[in-house]
Amino acid sequence: MTRPTDGAGALPGHRQRPDAEHDTSNEGASMADCLMCTQENADDSSVVFRDDLWAAEVVAGYDVPGWLILRVRRHAERITGLDHAELATFAQRAQDVVAAVTEVTGAPATYLMVFGEAYPHFHVLIAPRGEQVPAELRAGNILNLRRDHADPAAAAALVPDLRAAFHRRVHAAPHPA
Repeated sequence: MTRPTDGAGALPGHRQRPDAEHDTSNEGASMADCLMCTQENADDSSVVFRDDLWAAEVVAGYDVPGWLILRVRRHAERITGLDHAELATFAQRAQDVVAAVTEVTGAPATYLMVFGEAYPHFHVLIAPRGEQVPAELRAGNILNLRRDHADPAAAAALVPDLRAAFHRRVHAAPHPA
């Protein structure tokens, strides 16, 4: 398994997937119009990790504090568009990011949501649900927090702690290959 790096850098000996290498064979919209593809050019301050296959970042429009997008780095639509390597590493990356978010936010629940209608590029929203979130905004209704609780500065302020928690988890114990 590829070890993640801080920010946008690739590990020594590993090829980073730049935007030009995105697979367009299953592309529905142009990659220039794909919000998830444009994250390849996002400022490093929004990046929790990037490895050859996956990235976790704070994404504008989903910048509620603690929320992250875990996305495949090449343009692959829906889970059915993932290749073998992406499928083989997805669960571990999701588990590591959810654990980091839960550690940093102290949330009693952390949601992992996949829709793929607005942005078919495969990605998941990882959203911690704090104790203060009222019952009517829990489960799928947590998406309503986007409207009134987005706080780009507070979301960005959590990135260093999220990055550190993620890297502690990844480097603490060996992951299965």
